[in-house]
Amino acid sequence: MKKYELTDEIKYSNDRELRRIRAILDFGEVKIGTLGGWIESEKNLSQDNGAWVYDNAQVFGHAEVFGHAQVYGNARVFGNAQVFDHAWVHGDAKVSGNAKVSGGAKVSGNAKVSGNAQVYGNAWIFGDAQVSDN
Repeated sequence: MKKYELTDEIKYSNDRELRRIRAILDFGEVKIGTLGGWIESEKNLSQDNGAWVYDNAQVFGHAEVFGHAQVYGNARVFGNAQVFDHAWVHGDAKVSGNAKVSGGAKVSGNAKVSGNAQVYGNAWIFGDAQVSDN
């Protein structure tokens, strides 16, 4: 069963056409009708569990958000990046490349996680920190 739909509202980022999402059923703290953030396609955000993209956050390319992960604020997840389990990406943070953020990890502020980096467990990357494994 689907938990969200793509609206007709469009914005462009990095030459990608993104669409705003809207909840079509209640799950977790998200209520039916809630407008979410921006994704390029349904491949970017799982229809299962409690994962959600909020506010002006963007997920595009081959990036995936699933499990109970949350992406919000002005955060961006792109490339082949994955955010899953109970991970949070927020603020102006960026997760890109083949990076993975999982477990209860948090990436916030202006932090960047890229390349083949993996942030997991209870790790918290914040401020202007940059984590990369190229």
